[in-house]
Amino acid sequence: MEKEFEIIDHTADVGIRAYGASINQAFANAAKALFSLITELDNVDEVLHRDIELVAPDQESLLVEWLNELIYIFDAENIIFKRFDITQLNSTRLKARGYGEKVDSSKHKLKIGVKAATYHMLKVDKPSGYQVQVLFDI
Repeated sequence: MEKEFEIIDHTADVGIRAYGASINQAFANAAKALFSLITELDNVDEVLHRDIELVAPDQESLLVEWLNELIYIFDAENIIFKRFDITQLNSTRLKARGYGEKVDSSKHKLKIGVKAATYHMLKVDKPSGYQVQVLFDI
């Protein structure tokens, strides 16, 4: 797979389109895209991790819940994630571990304040490989 994700321009919001050879990889790349909006990922070290388990009614809702949980952890614990291992993912359940570090203003320049993942223009597709699309409130 050539690219992991791309940023989508949208009026008053920002979106991402993430790709993967598997649905797990697409969800992980969506999370990476989210944090690339927040800061430069090259400056983030993997010194801590958080385990995340979520249940949702369908895969699209699971994607929104996943990204909103990561935004919550960023807001509540000031953790920037850089890498994600998704160990379980089906249409209603996700188990993953995110790796990153606490925000350090001397090394992390915050770019965009992301408030939430939304259902607007939400997609989970399998054209060739997997592709997910999400718009964020900023």
